[in-house]
Amino acid sequence: MTKQKPSIRIGGASGFGGDVAIATSRLLRAGDLDFLVYDYLADVTMAILARTKTAKPEAGYASDFVNAAMAPNLKEIASQGIRVISNAGGLNPLACADALRRVTVEQGLELKVAVVTGDDLMVQIEDVCGSKPIEMFSNVDLPAKDSIGIVNAYLGAYPIAMLLERGADIVVTGRYVDSAVTLGACIHVFSWSHHSYDLLSVGSLAGHILECGPQATGGNFTDWEEIEDGFEYIVYTIAEIFKDGRSIISELKGTGGVVSTEAVCEKIAKNQVKVRRAKGRMAPDTYKICLTFHDGYCGGHLFGFYGIDAEKKANAYARAALVRSRRALVAINAADFTQTEIEVIGAEAQFGTMRQSPIAREIVIKTGVRHPEARGDEVFLKEVTELSLSAPPGLNGFAGARPKSSPVLALFSFLMHKADAVIHIYDDKGLAVSNAFKSSADPEPPMRPTEPAALDVSDDLIDVPVIQIASACSGDKGVNASVGIIARKPEYLPFLWHGIDQILLDRVFGHFVKGSIEKYFFPGSDSVNLLLINAPSGSGTSSLCQDPQGKGYSQFLLVATVKIPADLLREL
Repeated sequence: MTKQKPSIRIGGASGFGGDVAIATSRLLRAGDLDFLVYDYLADVTMAILARTKTAKPEAGYASDFVNAAMAPNLKEIASQGIRVISNAGGLNPLACADALRRVTVEQGLELKVAVVTGDDLMVQIEDVCGSKPIEMFSNVDLPAKDSIGIVNAYLGAYPIAMLLERGADIVVTGRYVDSAVTLGACIHVFSWSHHSYDLLSVGSLAGHILECGPQATGGNFTDWEEIEDGFEYIVYTIAEIFKDGRSIISELKGTGGVVSTEAVCEKIAKNQVKVRRAKGRMAPDTYKICLTFHDGYCGGHLFGFYGIDAEKKANAYARAALVRSRRALVAINAADFTQTEIEVIGAEAQFGTMRQSPIAREIVIKTGVRHPEARGDEVFLKEVTELSLSAPPGLNGFAGARPKSSPVLALFSFLMHKADAVIHIYDDKGLAVSNAFKSSADPEPPMRPTEPAALDVSDDLIDVPVIQIASACSGDKGVNASVGIIARKPEYLPFLWHGIDQILLDRVFGHFVKGSIEKYFFPGSDSVNLLLINAPSGSGTSSLCQDPQGKGYSQFLLVATVKIPADLLREL
């Protein structure tokens, strides 16, 4: 039993749907683990699972969790007494649990598989539509009911803790807060109360690091050349979490990757980082709801040009394809495209006003379209292909079949009172219904920390690229994106904070951010966070952009320059 231990060791074995299956076996070799946790779900994944469940009602969960992560490793998991928590249930957690039970029986194992449901709100879609929610980021109205595909609440950690208390060896959930699979284990082992806000925040923070998968051990890392032994040996993360509110993040000994202080606070040994002093607040009385709806169709094509004026030729070709397509749409009495996108890859098209590349002689151009009907996309895909014989010289890359139109499942996010959702927990003995996982809203809004003061510097100021004084990473948040920038030394922070001003932000991101850019200071990690409002022209499920999930947005900022004193430059 893991109860009453001063600390627990948790291995994070999955960061997204379709993640590598070998993470489980590698973590099992480490030994001395108490839990394995798996995060499979994202907005894109939920949309994919919705399609599979529509075609096959008994599907709709992450089958690779059962077949690739669990089945080959269950005997070793049972032998080591490790307990497993996963949101692999997706849109069908009961079916996922049944599949797991069949595997345990086939292998002669006696493992208790438990389930949390209640996140799927399609069963109360009439009530959802009747409440007329407003999208929490864009403030648009709810789409038509017949266009809605799935509605899911992000549930919290306490139902997981309750099932662990009842003796579950494996807990399967549907849509869940990413960090809750880790926090649920902490609540169970350490008996943290609903009011232990700082302790709960420690478990949440460790859970967010674990669910990043190998991005916590060197993936998507600014200083990627520091990674030992190359990317092929990067493995997943282990968190040792203590009852008193500390955690140590590490990786498997003898493997590649790097656990860096750029991501957290205090380094205590090679490839070990201590996380401490996290601060928490009372949970709200609402759940965040993820709704996806059918929003037309999209299609696109990639083609290359090389030679003199390659970029100019490619743009002319793409524009000609759109002109021909619009003529064809008029001829069949169809509407115009609702969105078009042209991006020249290889000519720094994504850098906007910061473009520095010379004239490109070899590029790939991506053209995408959205249309209310599938036939609208098919018109474009036909025209852009048939135009090839009329193209400027240097066209290449048209081998293979013509791409097809795909339905767009767009994201609509809103808040719903916890009292309006009913959570079900299934242990090995049957069903218990509980709706007691609620809390009151915090009456005091969080206060922003004091911003770094501008330093009175008499020394000459010199321009340096941001990458010299900071590392950075980024990702999408629905229709928005987040960019985190971490100072390499505390002395750099004031110059980083004041150097990344609105003028710089407009120059770096202004060519594609349609809304505002908000800047936040995080003193505990000497870091700055940027929230780009309406950045990726949609979300990962519906964007036509080359980087719909915003994973590369930090790279724009890292090449920009800020001013620092000459003395600091000599240190660098």
